Order: sequence, then C-alpha cells, then structure tokens
Amino acid sequence: MSERYRVRAWSMALVLALAAPAAYAAETSAEGQLRQGLVAFERGDLQQAAVLWSDAAARYEKQGEADGRIAALTHLAYAQSGLGQYRQAVASLSIALDLAQAAGDRRRAASIRAALGNVYVALGPPATAESYLREALAVSRELPDPALTAVVLNDLGNLFAAQGKYADAVVAYRESIALATDPKQRLLRSRARINCANAIRAEGRVREALSLLDEALGELRNLPPTHEVAFALVSVGVSYRDLRPALPAERDRLTLQAGTVLIFAARSADAIGDRRTASYAWGYLGGLYEDEHSQAEALDLTRRAIFDAQQVNAPESLYRWQWQAGRILRKLGQSDQAIEAYRRAVKTLQSIRPELSAGYGPSSASFRDSVGPVYFELVDLLLQQARSGASREEISVSLIEARQTVELFKVAELRDYFRDDCVDTALSKVTQLDVLSRSAVIVYPILLPDRTELLVSLPTGLKSVVVPVGLDTLTEEVRQFRRKLEKRTTRQYLPHARKLYSWLVTPIEPDLVEARVDTLVFVPDGPLRTIPMAALHDGNEFLITKYAIAITPGLDLTDPRPILRQQTKVLAVGVSEAVQGFSALPGVNAELGALRTLFNSTTLVDRQFVASNLEKELKDEQFTILHIASHGQFGDNPAETFVLTFDDRLTMERLDQFIGLFKYRDKPLELLTLSACETAAGNDRAALGLAGVAVRSGARSAVATLWEVHDVVAAELVTQFYRELRDKSVSRAVALQRAQLAILSNPRYEHPGYWSAFLMINSWL
Repeated sequence: MSERYRVRAWSMALVLALAAPAAYAAETSAEGQLRQGLVAFERGDLQQAAVLWSDAAARYEKQGEADGRIAALTHLAYAQSGLGQYRQAVASLSIALDLAQAAGDRRRAASIRAALGNVYVALGPPATAESYLREALAVSRELPDPALTAVVLNDLGNLFAAQGKYADAVVAYRESIALATDPKQRLLRSRARINCANAIRAEGRVREALSLLDEALGELRNLPPTHEVAFALVSVGVSYRDLRPALPAERDRLTLQAGTVLIFAARSADAIGDRRTASYAWGYLGGLYEDEHSQAEALDLTRRAIFDAQQVNAPESLYRWQWQAGRILRKLGQSDQAIEAYRRAVKTLQSIRPELSAGYGPSSASFRDSVGPVYFELVDLLLQQARSGASREEISVSLIEARQTVELFKVAELRDYFRDDCVDTALSKVTQLDVLSRSAVIVYPILLPDRTELLVSLPTGLKSVVVPVGLDTLTEEVRQFRRKLEKRTTRQYLPHARKLYSWLVTPIEPDLVEARVDTLVFVPDGPLRTIPMAALHDGNEFLITKYAIAITPGLDLTDPRPILRQQTKVLAVGVSEAVQGFSALPGVNAELGALRTLFNSTTLVDRQFVASNLEKELKDEQFTILHIASHGQFGDNPAETFVLTFDDRLTMERLDQFIGLFKYRDKPLELLTLSACETAAGNDRAALGLAGVAVRSGARSAVATLWEVHDVVAAELVTQFYRELRDKSVSRAVALQRAQLAILSNPRYEHPGYWSAFLMINSWL
C-alpha cells in the first residue's frame, strides 16, 4: 500500500451486491468456492482468494452459468488488483463485461466498467481510466442508481487526484459522500472522506482535511471489523501522519493520533486473522517510531510487520518492512545486519517487478522515487564496506555487488519505462563487458546524496574513485550544461563542461592514461543520461578528441559484438517535407542519397515512408542497418515517444513490433539510427527511453540524438559516420568519433551543439 494510496471504493460488499446473481441457487461446488474465497479474502489471503475465485469461474463456465461466472470473475479481479496484478484484473473484467453485455444487464455492465476504470487508474493510461469511469457514471445516473454513482464518483476522484487535479477530485469525492446515504455504504462514505481529506491537504487546506479525517475515523470505529474496515483505518493513520509537516505545532498530537489509529487497525486486523492488513498497520507504526528516533521499538514493530507479511506471502508490503528494518539497523550502527536486511528487500522487489510497473497513486511518484532508494541505500552501504575492506579480494567483492545492485535497478527501471519485460532478450545474451575489450574502459558513475562514486573497469580490476559531489549539486550542474549546449551562438556551456570534466573524468584520468585505451563506455544514471559526455572539456580540448565514447543503459542490457560488415544491407527512410506541423528537413534527401552510394540501400522517402511500407520491407528483407531520418521525440513514457512518418506518428511500441521481427532471425539488426530525434532538457525519464531504444528494439546498437540538430550538419555527420564504418578495422564508437571530429574541425560547426548530440548506444564494437 503506497503512502499516497487513495482508498478505492470497490468494496467486497459492493462486489457481492453488483456482481453476484440476484439469488443463489442450491449450494454448488462453484458457489462454495466463491464463499471460501470471501473467507480467505477477509483473512487478507488474497492469493488464496484468487485461486478459489479462478476455480469457481472455470466451474461456472463449464456449467454454462453466466451469472455465476460474472460474479467469480469480478471477485477474482478484485483480488488480482489487491495483489497489484492489474493486467490480469483487466483480463478478468473484460470477460465479465462481455458476458454482462451479452445478457443485456446494463447495471452490471456499468459496475464492471467502473471496476475497469478503477484498475486503469493504477495501470494507466489515465484517458482509458476516465473513459470507463465516465461511461459507468452516465449509466448509473440514467438508471438512476445512487449507490453505484457514489462508487464511480469516488474512483473518478482517485483518478483526478492521481493526475494532480485536486479541485476536481474534491468535487467528485464530496458528491460521492452526499450520495452514499444507504447504511450499507458507511464504509464507502468513510473512504470518500479519507480521500477527500488527502486531496484537500494537497491544496493546503489542512484544517478542513483534519476535520474530514476525524469524521471518517468516527464512522469507521462503529463498523464491525472486516478486512476493508481495517485497511481503511490504516489509511486514516497514514493520513494523520502525513498532516504533520503542515501542522508543525501539532506534530506530537498528530503522531499520537496516527499511532493510536494504527494500533486500532492492527488489532482489528488481528481479530479477524487478517495478517496482510496487520502487516501494514504494524509496519507504518514502526515507521512512526523510526521518525521519533525510538529505533529499538521501531525495529520490534517492523519485525512484527515482516512476520505477518511473510505468513500471507505479501511481497508488495514485505519489501517495505525489510527496507525499513535496513534503515533502522543502519541508524543503530549495525551495518552488517542492515546490509542483510536491504539484500532481502531487493530480493523481494525483484520477485514483484511486473506488479511494480503500475501503482495506485499520483503519476508523479516515479519508479525511481518510490523504489530506487531501496537499491541505492544498499549500494551506499556496500561501497562503504568496500572502503573498509581488509584485502583486495574483499574490496572487489563489495564493489562488484554494489555495481550489480545498481544493474538490477537499471533493468527494473527500463522494464517499468516500457511497461513490459522487453529486456529479457538482451539479458539472455549477457557477455562480461569488463573483459570483452582491452581497448575500452567502462566508467560507471553511482550518484548518491552525499557523493558520486566512479567505478572503473581497468585491466587490474574494478576500482572506485570517490568524488565529493552529491546528487543535487551534480544534477543542477548537468541541467545548466544541457541548457547551454543547445545555444549554439554562445560559449556559455564551457564553464559547466569544465566543471563536469573535473568531476567525472579528471579523478580517473591517470588510470585511463595508464590503461592506454581508445574508448570510454559510460553507464550514465539519472541526470547524466541527458548530456553528451563527448562535450566535456578539460580547458584545452573536448573529451571526444581523446577517446571514442559510447553509452549503455546497463552492463546487463548490452550484447557487445563487432558489427557484421559482410553483405551490409541498409533500409533508409525519412521525411524531408514539412508535415503534421513539423518543419522540413531538406538535408534528408542528401543524407539518404549518400547512403545509397556507400551501401546496398533500399530507400523510402516522404510519401513512400508510411508505416505499412516500412513493415513490408522489414518483413521481406534481412537488413543490417535501419536508418530513419525524420523528426522523433522521446517522452516520459513510450506513448509519448514516436518517429514521424509522412502521414502518421510511429510509436516506439509499434516500431519495436516491426524491428522485433529480427529477434527471431539468425542475425539481429546491427544498427538502428535515428538522426533527428530529441528529448526534453532535464527529462531524465525521456532520456532513459532514448538510451533503451536499442534494448527495446532488439538492435545491437543505436545512434540517436539528444536534441534536434542542424539539418545540414546531421547529413554531413551521418554520411561521414557510415563512410568510416565501411573500414573493418574501425569500431562503431570510433566511426562516430571520427565523424564528430570531422564536424568539429569545421570552424562554422565547432560548437558542441552541432555535433555532440549524437550518441552511440549499447554495442560500441
């Protein structure tokens, strides 16, 4: 349960009322499983409930009982949603909706649409959630059905709150409260009050929020203990806790109130055997003690939460308390035990990665913000352990584990960005990058709150260099550098280029010189993904003049092999005309024309470059290189990421489907080039998508740009890159380096805004 969790109105009582047949027939095995599932659900054993309801749905299907099957599927979806298995919940509800529509039951169909909307609030996209909820709301008002309307309005309020539209959320919650007059909807009314309080708090009206919480608590205290009542009590306790920063004079009172409610919630859950909810209550109570610096008591409560979560196999809460235990043990000075607790938290997180790709809360709570600290706090401890190591072997073991922990996060983060396990293909082909090429050094920056550590893979082994610059300071410098780089008429970028060089390169320069390498492979993280390392400057020259440079989103995400140059076949596509509100790219024709002179090339330009033609070519031919010379944008998520075709916008997901055909052939796509794409300055997540484009597509490497570059320069640079690539002795990274140096040597284009935006991503060989 997220700390920003907004209480859903899809209560089990409502599921029974809306989804179950009007009257049960004689007791059947399927119906027995429905009831047994409800018993398991009330114990907080959602997995067992899901198993029982899935079996019941299958039995009803065999018996041809549509009503019973709808009931079982709706119950099943509720359990799946509680487990974070949102995609499975959508599948269950979609079948139930088809059955309800076939039966002509508008009311049940509307209730199922509302449930689908509720799931999509967590899963996204918001437009889909709003569409389902609006449809359900329209039917519930038309029937009319005030009970269902109250439910839908609460969920609609949750959607608005998740989008930061707090005023709209408050309106929806207040109407839900007003409509929930039936005594059976007291729990819904309490939930809507809790949600409304959180939305009002976000608007700064803390006294009003406090009053609503008090009202919700008064109502919940008078309800018999159930799983959902206990769960709502936990939400009240967390909400009291979250009011403290806005009411510092009342911090002690609110802390006491939060603790009292959480104890009440824990005991209510214990009374009905609901260990899942008890785990949340004891865990959040432990967090309160941690806040108050009572670490011994906090640890006892946290261990109780861990035990309860383990008993019902609730990994979505278990990792939180394992993480909390790690933090507390660290504060108690027990570093070795803290490391063990963090390791367990990371292991638990790895087991629920797909579920973590969605979350019921504001979209601003990014994967990195919500989950990243678990990984990076462990990494911090491991790096400190390495510095205290008694032998080279001990130091190496700690450094390798620290780097591998960051790798686990990078893989999970990329999965979260693309919302699937797209990187598994790359993972199955992992090669040890450290020993792959003696002409390259891997530079692995780890950004921590108080420092930056550079892990460098040298012929003598892995070495750590500490730079006393924390994440916030580094991020601000990176932001300034990126903004100034795109201003091609000034040299305002230079002080920032020098400072970043002094932080990221100078500390390891003696090692680089001694290693006699020609290529640096950076594994950038966070804000470092938004800048080109090639443009860092030592006061005399750019880094690109010393080394070829490549980046990769992660060591475990790269399949580095030399490019196959035999029988190179290129598919070159692009748009030169001004279409769909985007400017013309007159250099595209020269760019594609030059490719035809260098390689066996098939060309689709302007009106020929439409999605259907691209798909046909990729299906029919085995291409080595796909070159796309057209506007492209990388956004916060793949839905906002596209390449412009002549008549449409080709999303990365659809492009991946086309290129993905190569994953099942003997020879994958060697190189994907996007010569006119851009990411917004300061958008780390968009840059993650850019860095992951080769991984997602299955291409061994990609060349892409961080910002839209000068059209003529792009054509010249790309042409030179491909010319260099024909030389079998030249790696991809060196080919790009030479192309960039050729542009840099022209006084008209020496500014890095012209040439440094081009990145070599993944395999650099």
